[in-house]
Amino acid sequence: MRVLVTGATGFLGGALIRHLRDRGFETIAVGRNAERCHLLAEAGFTTLRADLSQSDAQLAKRIGPLDAVVHCAALSSPWGRLAAFRAANVEGTRNALDLAAALGARRFVNISSPTVYFELKDKVRVAESAALPRPINAYARTKAEAERLVLSRLELGPVNLRPRGIYGAGEETLLPRLLAAARRGPLPLLRNGVASIDLTHVSDVVAAIEAALGPDPVLAGETFNISGGETVAVREIVERTCTALSVPVRWRRVPFHPALFAARLAFLASLARPAPKEPPVTPYTLGLFAFRQSLDITKARQMLGWQPRIPFEQGLALTLQGRGAS
Repeated sequence: MRVLVTGATGFLGGALIRHLRDRGFETIAVGRNAERCHLLAEAGFTTLRADLSQSDAQLAKRIGPLDAVVHCAALSSPWGRLAAFRAANVEGTRNALDLAAALGARRFVNISSPTVYFELKDKVRVAESAALPRPINAYARTKAEAERLVLSRLELGPVNLRPRGIYGAGEETLLPRLLAAARRGPLPLLRNGVASIDLTHVSDVVAAIEAALGPDPVLAGETFNISGGETVAVREIVERTCTALSVPVRWRRVPFHPALFAARLAFLASLARPAPKEPPVTPYTLGLFAFRQSLDITKARQMLGWQPRIPFEQGLALTLQGRGAS
């Protein structure tokens, strides 16, 4: 198969193109970061630098016919202005779909997010059939819009994947944010520390993507939850990670509703500034420390023939190899 991967200069996209090449796929890497595009080209990947939030009529001519597109490119953050998320996540997806159609792709795999399910309450074993709540932030809102765009293009054999909390060696979002929060001061211990979540090692995510690239027409129009299938206490994730990297961890018991009120005020105030800056805590990140969350991955097991293979203990060890406490 000849597969184009958008967001190939990001963590997941980079892992995916390497996995697909090892599995015998011909890959075309598309990304925005010039330095990382150069590194991919040096590693032997066919690489194109492009910003999919902008329409480019010439891009298709530079690529040629394809079998499939995996759309990893996105703006992912718990904070920011809606216009930026709409450009990256909605218009970027629209342009990727149009590119896939122009190049004759028969499968379009969209990497979405279970943030579309998120609410400030416990949500355990959430299935794909669950009604989506009011979006918690602009990221969730635009990822839900992008999912609808993808499923409207049935001629492309569309599939949405919702992988939870992707982590692994070289990941630059989840672990760095966690460590930065631990270094800033006491972490909030909310609701007696009941919060838990199911993370997903990057190798399990790329295996799920490969399964979604399969030719079975029954997959077209479907959405799948992807996770490690193991729910771990957020406090355990934090303490094990920080202990391994010699970062001290302190906790402070905080009542949830006053903390949420303060986080909402800080969120709104940050967006009102001429030069917006992400606040230390957002309502979404506060919710991650307060509530139980897990996904039902039965559908992915049954229809994709996929299952997670990396338990959290093993995944954390693989992730932390070679990292220091800097």
